Amino acid sequence: MRLQENNDQDPKKMTTTLDNATQKADSILNDPRQTNKLLDAAARIVSSGKYSFQISGITGKIKTLVRMVRCTARKEYLDVPWQTIILIIAALIYFVSPFDALADFLPLVGFVDDAAIISALFTSISRDVEKFIAWETTKTSSVAEIINSSEPE
Repeated sequence: MRLQENNDQDPKKMTTTLDNATQKADSILNDPRQTNKLLDAAARIVSSGKYSFQISGITGKIKTLVRMVRCTARKEYLDVPWQTIILIIAALIYFVSPFDALADFLPLVGFVDDAAIISALFTSISRDVEKFIAWETTKTSSVAEIINSSEPE
């Protein structure tokens, strides 16, 4: 389910700006159900294949951001500034909203603004993302070592 700002028919009122998304991010992050709903919506858009041509350049970035927020929300990964998580949530709100600066259902151009925001965010938080990926890799390696060491020879 895509998040929608207002039920009014005025497109100007329905537009999700990044500022509006940032304001909503903190409240969404404080509600685990809403956080999961947002992350699931973003993951669904990325994995559906429906917009694969339009979002191909940001698919991996979105998947990483979703994993990063999930691990932080579950308190598995705590080495990330709160501001970074708020920015990620705001960008994901913007991404899943069908009525942002360029409506997502417009062929070829609907996700251009979303891609620009996700790419700019990814660049601005690159150190936090790199640390998360390193942590994730270490965690995965540790699990593989435990599995391999417990197998009979």
